[in-house]
Amino acid sequence: MTRLVVYLALSLVLALGAAWLIALPGTVRIDVGNYRLEPGIGTAIGALIALMVLTIIAWAIVRRILAAPKTIARHTARRRYDAGVEALSDGLIALQAGELTKARSLARDARSKLPENAAAQLLEARAELALGDLAAAREHYRALISNPKTAIAALAGLHEQAVAQNRPNAALTFARKALVLSPSLDWAGQAVFEDLAAKGAWAEALDMSGSLPAHTRAQRADKKRRQGILQTALAGTLEETAPDAALEHSLGALKSIPNFPPAALIAARIYINRGDTRRASGILRRVWRATGHPDVATLYAHVKPGASAVERLKRIRALVEAPGEDRAAAMVLARAAIDAYEWALARNTLAPFAANEPTQQICLLMAEIEEGQSGDQGKAREWLARAVNAPRDPTWTADGTTSDEWAPVSPVTGRLDAFEWKVPVTAHTHRALETHRPANQPDPTEPSKSIEAAPKGERTLSASASTG
Repeated sequence: MTRLVVYLALSLVLALGAAWLIALPGTVRIDVGNYRLEPGIGTAIGALIALMVLTIIAWAIVRRILAAPKTIARHTARRRYDAGVEALSDGLIALQAGELTKARSLARDARSKLPENAAAQLLEARAELALGDLAAAREHYRALISNPKTAIAALAGLHEQAVAQNRPNAALTFARKALVLSPSLDWAGQAVFEDLAAKGAWAEALDMSGSLPAHTRAQRADKKRRQGILQTALAGTLEETAPDAALEHSLGALKSIPNFPPAALIAARIYINRGDTRRASGILRRVWRATGHPDVATLYAHVKPGASAVERLKRIRALVEAPGEDRAAAMVLARAAIDAYEWALARNTLAPFAANEPTQQICLLMAEIEEGQSGDQGKAREWLARAVNAPRDPTWTADGTTSDEWAPVSPVTGRLDAFEWKVPVTAHTHRALETHRPANQPDPTEPSKSIEAAPKGERTLSASASTG
């Protein structure tokens, strides 16, 4: 309604204005050759306005006609560009959906319509890489390296291709080049870091790990643990040659991973060599209470060099007190009791576990007790025979392999922080018996041989406790 009123008002104003111009008195004299025109003032003004309007309309028509070729070309280019962008978008969707042949076809269509667009060539390279056409993909990626906008993406593609072709040196080269262009690049930094860790270059890996980004809480937690693993590995390599630096790294590892047994063992051994048994005992006591790791308790018993077996048993009893249902604590206490010839204590400690599905180490300890306490070789041999098929005890396990000592990387895959203290899935029974059988006892697979009495001298520190 408002628009109608405004329209009527404007129409009335224009009509009144036109009537006023026509009614103006006076004339305008125009001489053109032999012709003379004397229109009224209002008519002359109206004619002039009409001529101006017609001139503007005519010029607009002429300009459109002159600009028609450019307009048509621009419109065609715009349609071609839109079609190229649509093909590029559809190609990305097809690639993500796994329609690789369609993605490559759309990428080529996009390249023909968008010859200056590097994303189309990158899409084609990705599609060809996914299809297994590695030669064509490599050519595209090498062409894209010269473009600063696509250099990192091209190096990522070449790295992925090198990994697919099992060319680790080439893959590492591409990762290092990408890291030079973008130091905060996640995949490149991870690739270089993994190579350093696999080579055992712990100092360089530690520096590289500190520079790797960590955005989420989980990533920050993983980074903190990774730092602790690397510091433990570095401390292990420096323990004999540079104990001060090794101690610093092991304590740093315990800050990153509180109560980590391998780091605690290194730090405690260094304190023991310095004669600082108080600090060594404090670390080992804390870690034992948190983890119950037997190597920690074994080293705790040997904190004072030259201590007798009776003194070691006293320290273990102060540490373990009552093992209860803790199998690891019971085995540690029984081991110390056997070394001190406290046979009754060792037997009573292991009795609850020996009666109900004993593990290999329980069987081996019981064999020592039977031989040492009563000299009953028959019962000792029976326990050794049971150990063959007994369940395994926890040990350091990584990728299906077991080790008496912790290691920072898996010997199979080179993966960092692969070792876990747990019962292995696959059992290597004969190896376990060879490792844990007393030196004087024969192979249980040869029962015809007699079992001699165990030597009564002082035992040495186990390999797992002495090397961590």
